Amino acid sequence: MSQAESDSPANIGAALPDLTGALHIHVAFDVAGEIRLEQARRLAPAELQSLPRRARTPSSITYRPAPLAIRLPSAILRLAELGEVAATCEATVFDFGAVSVAMRVPFSLSAEAVTRVARGLAEPADLVEAARAAFAPTFEKLLPAMHLPNWSELTEEYFVFELPPGGPLPAPAELIAQHGPWLAGVVRLEDGPLSQQEIDEALRQRISYSPNDLFVPEWSAAVLIDQDCGETLQTIEFANLQLLEFRFLDERLDRRLSDAYKLIHPLARSMLPFWRMHGRPLRALGELRMEANDVFERTGNVLKLVGDQYLARVYRMLAARFHLESWEQSIERSLRTVEGVYGIVSDQAATFRAEFMEAVVIVLIGMEIVIHFLG
Repeated sequence: MSQAESDSPANIGAALPDLTGALHIHVAFDVAGEIRLEQARRLAPAELQSLPRRARTPSSITYRPAPLAIRLPSAILRLAELGEVAATCEATVFDFGAVSVAMRVPFSLSAEAVTRVARGLAEPADLVEAARAAFAPTFEKLLPAMHLPNWSELTEEYFVFELPPGGPLPAPAELIAQHGPWLAGVVRLEDGPLSQQEIDEALRQRISYSPNDLFVPEWSAAVLIDQDCGETLQTIEFANLQLLEFRFLDERLDRRLSDAYKLIHPLARSMLPFWRMHGRPLRALGELRMEANDVFERTGNVLKLVGDQYLARVYRMLAARFHLESWEQSIERSLRTVEGVYGIVSDQAATFRAEFMEAVVIVLIGMEIVIHFLG
């Protein structure tokens, strides 16, 4: 068989055995400015979420504060090759106003069918709506515990194909060496052939804790070959949610900065600038700066993943795929711009007040002079 024939859509993965595993669908939402978790726990049946403990998960890695895990009703999904299936659902609720809905669908399919499932996930609008509908009743219950509830239309989706190690599945090293095109297609959500350059790039970021497990993340999806991998799935879920929060905050800062710039020009063009009111614009800019800093810090600090532990390396790989550092830099630039605009408006306000006081003093002196001569 020629190389072109072996890489054709009909043959990619043909040499692999049938695969049994689970598809994990993570959909992240921003629903409020803040959620009071203790109050939320009294409003809906919930448990404190904690990372499963294994030898590779030290006790130093934990949530601060722990989010809430809330069981949701099953969601009915329509997926390629699988048809209409019932997915188990669970929502993870964080104090900074974000929610991740995780849906799990078991499967037993040929490798070629798995690639077609992956390709169908490239258009996730129906899956997002299913996750939204599953969480909607709980959202209504939690409203009293929310500060500034506002369910944003912005979402972030991520897909994980979990496969158990051993059995008919080749060892990870063999899977990468002999079935790299299939693996790259799954994480890229492609069912057609990819160039060798794209295959190499898709498989460039990967990690194994033992010879039998493997984690290959891309920006769109991941393949996870492991047993009892709850802590890895939670790390993936958190990184996806963090990406949403960074995007949400960056978009909001851009939108508010556009309004903030409009504050400067009227002040400069006004014929009577000392009559203009500066208190409200200054308060708005100050609140935006404090709110953005608060969300940025809380989002980044709720799950500390530093050092060389396995989960920390998993997170760094996901952060690289999601370009979280670039989003952080964009947010920091926007925050510096907010501070600059705040400083400009504040300085203008101070200058106008000084000019106004000087004008008042001049008028008073002139009145005294006139009164003196008239008297």
